[in-house]
Amino acid sequence: MSDARPAGLAATARALAAGEVSSVALVEESLARIEAAQSSLNAFRRIRAEAALAEAREADKRLADGERLPLLGVPVAVKDDMDVAGEPTAFGCPGDFPVKERDAEAVRRLRAAGAVIVGKTNTCELGQWPFTEGPAFGDTRNPWNTGHTPGGSSGGSAAAVAAGLVPAALGSDGAGSVRIPAAWSHLVGIKPQRGRISSWPDAEAFQGITVNGTLARTVADAALLLDCASGSHEGDLHKPPPLHAAEAAEREPGRLRIALSFKMPFTATPKRLHPEVRAAVTALADKLAALGHTVEPADPSYGRIGLAFVPRGTAGIAEWVERVPDPTQLDPRTREAARLGRLLGGAPLRAARKAEGRLHHRVGALFASYDVILTPTTATPPPRIGTIAKMGGMRTDQAMIAACPYAWTWNVLGWPGVNVPAGFTADGLPLGAQLLGPANSEPVLISLAAQLESELKWYERWPSAT
Repeated sequence: MSDARPAGLAATARALAAGEVSSVALVEESLARIEAAQSSLNAFRRIRAEAALAEAREADKRLADGERLPLLGVPVAVKDDMDVAGEPTAFGCPGDFPVKERDAEAVRRLRAAGAVIVGKTNTCELGQWPFTEGPAFGDTRNPWNTGHTPGGSSGGSAAAVAAGLVPAALGSDGAGSVRIPAAWSHLVGIKPQRGRISSWPDAEAFQGITVNGTLARTVADAALLLDCASGSHEGDLHKPPPLHAAEAAEREPGRLRIALSFKMPFTATPKRLHPEVRAAVTALADKLAALGHTVEPADPSYGRIGLAFVPRGTAGIAEWVERVPDPTQLDPRTREAARLGRLLGGAPLRAARKAEGRLHHRVGALFASYDVILTPTTATPPPRIGTIAKMGGMRTDQAMIAACPYAWTWNVLGWPGVNVPAGFTADGLPLGAQLLGPANSEPVLISLAAQLESELKWYERWPSAT
């Protein structure tokens, strides 16, 4: 296995198109890195070695014949809540799951762009928690410090990209599950507008709070993967207009009005912003001001937005538990959440969904004065492995809200957000900040993130172990 740093998504695609490297060589390299890192990082639930190499050989033939596609021959990974034909979809759960006959729409679109899917990455049970640990697959560890979590629930995808096992990966975000592991793994994580990347074969995921998103080391790579995965299936409930994310990554954002907010939405649970997180986000705000943007303290009016989140999230868990071969094997906290979801699945769920329009108006009022909101992505640095895994349901909820109170509100709203790296703690643990916007604001957020990246060059720093 080569010790050279692997190239990013766009650079890899260009090298393949120019004939500078073969897909087989790249996929072999990726598979070797994955296998070497499984014992230390445990990023993958399924490794598609034989199938991926066959797909790489076919990609090389197509390239030799002159075919060109955005990702033809490029190895990527997807989270194990997305169907890949020939593989089970366990979504972090134990049990013997059936093999899927068809790709999920997002995976189909990646394949249509030419990508080679090298494997499916680890996630906690049904994506519920901001860590990626569980008895079905073990602990997924942070490449920056293996004693700490890479976050969750897209922790496997984040660890795989941060360690250079693949140049980019898909994840999903139901309460920050792309943005949180991006923050804790020094990555760009894009949570797009609801429906931007299809959730099919589900018309929507978790009552509309969960969306698919992208993780990469650079804004351009995250945007390219977003373009390739985006698009609607005829059965989708949410069908936003087309997007050209990669073009946005190459544009200047112009001078923007940015609200700096450290306000946490009401949850009736204790939480406190870690001083190193506050300092990191404040430093980003200062950088944005130096770039010519107007940056001012201003807070969204969240109200009791949590009342609109809990029924939808737990109803989604209850629905997914019905697919599990043996629910008795699930974590007691999962079964508890499913029971709550069934209890709240009638009138409370309908009320929660109906409240979304009012919340758009209430929270969105801030965008009459500002273009973008800058907040921390998490309130704390990444916790140590096992911190939350052994807790009961109530203590788990309190601990994860204390660590991650900032991201989930945008899942209720269905609006886009982008995590950008915000530096490191004194101990070398990654931190992140999120750029948040109203409906269909990905181009502005991506352009602003790319401008920050051009100044800070966060992609130059790698974990020492990779």
